[in-house]
Amino acid sequence: MEKRRYPAPPMTSSASKSSLIAFLVAGAFFMENLDGTVIATALPAMAQSFGVQPVDLNIGMSAYMLALAIFIPASGWMADRFGARSVFASAVAVFTIASVLCAISTGVVSFTLSRILQGVGGAMMVPVGRLVVLNNTSKADLMRAIATLTWPALSAPIIGPPLGGFITTYASWHWIFILNVPIGIVALGLSFWLIPNDRSQTRPPFDWIGFLLTSLACAGLMYGLEVIGHSEQGMMIGGVSILASLVFGAAAWRHAGRHPHPVPDLAAVRIQTFAVTMMGGSLFRTAVSAVPFLLPLLLQLGFGLDPFQAGLYVLALFAGNLGMKPLTSLVLRTFGFRATLIGNGLVFVATMVGCAMLTPATPPWIIAILFVVSGAARSMQYTAINTLAFVDVPQEKMAGANMLFSLVQQITFGLGIAVGAVVLRFADAVASPGSSGLMLVDFRWTFLIIGAIGLLGLFDSLRLPRDAGALVSRHRMPAPAPRRP
Repeated sequence: MEKRRYPAPPMTSSASKSSLIAFLVAGAFFMENLDGTVIATALPAMAQSFGVQPVDLNIGMSAYMLALAIFIPASGWMADRFGARSVFASAVAVFTIASVLCAISTGVVSFTLSRILQGVGGAMMVPVGRLVVLNNTSKADLMRAIATLTWPALSAPIIGPPLGGFITTYASWHWIFILNVPIGIVALGLSFWLIPNDRSQTRPPFDWIGFLLTSLACAGLMYGLEVIGHSEQGMMIGGVSILASLVFGAAAWRHAGRHPHPVPDLAAVRIQTFAVTMMGGSLFRTAVSAVPFLLPLLLQLGFGLDPFQAGLYVLALFAGNLGMKPLTSLVLRTFGFRATLIGNGLVFVATMVGCAMLTPATPPWIIAILFVVSGAARSMQYTAINTLAFVDVPQEKMAGANMLFSLVQQITFGLGIAVGAVVLRFADAVASPGSSGLMLVDFRWTFLIIGAIGLLGLFDSLRLPRDAGALVSRHRMPAPAPRRP
């Protein structure tokens, strides 16, 4: 592992301006993350409008996720070549135009093509937006900026489905996409005002082979994760797709070790703090990402609640996310990254055990408190992992590290849902064989297994030194006791 270094922070803007940039990018992130989940509850109405079955529109969601996975690897090179502001502003414009095209789609083909275009815009917008924040924020302010960028990924999966249902019920599904237009216009204008058009002085040629191998690996993995939990046939197709993605991924890794300017750049993996967020952090993100998928099913199928009641309970997760955000800096300053990741991670695992123990007879206030605590633990862990990833990355490696982090994070989001679905099917087959549907005991075992995955992700944090990221967290280690003569 490389020795930890603390380079001088790149101060290309004032602290107030860097905060505005962080809020601008967070708004764009929220728009992108929301569009990945908001149409889930609108699919029946959209299918009726297009004259097809709701299941036929799943291709729109899959195409969006695939486009994200395929084009994220090119984002770092694009920012270096054409300038961060140019790429980010273009991505916002493409995403906004694609939203309009989605709203005026008249069939599955036009809608799918529009969603692919949206995915291309999102693939450039998210990693380049984070790179803009990293390049315009000092190390001392990095934790606050990353906390601002974290809430869209936490809140969008929770807010998206009920918001989509509300808009579809009381207006029209078209408004789901039209609402992106004013947000996109404002974000586009602010990007020209706030974001400097930084670009690399050296412009190496684009690594087409690395890009192709990585894109095939990511597309195969995302597609396999999408279909593997749907049926027995999907399990087979998904397994073959994931196996092929591993082959392409191994070839991409081998190629990256030989190319002078590879896509993706894996140099940051040799930095200990970054490597921890890639390995153990990915396992933990996988467990966390499964929760918004599993909880509504538990409440509706296990408890017999209607969608509105289940949605109100799940909003408690969002309340925990928001409630934890102001305390993030205090927690990390008090305990440091290592202790926070381990201790807070154990709290999240404990909430998974708590979810496994819930029954329809559990008092509502206990359920609500459990979900609030779980949401707070999710928020704290996400912010700590996302900040720790970049505390020791030198500026010359920031673009490559950011792109790799964005790619892995996108994959783990999809992996969480897929793992949740597969584990639930496995629990159904083992715990309640022959049952006509999912039983409460199936969810009990599923949450216990998800908690175990999260627990495995914490072991990597034990390798961190106690002062990891201390310059960013401002955590002061207690002075050693003086030795007695």
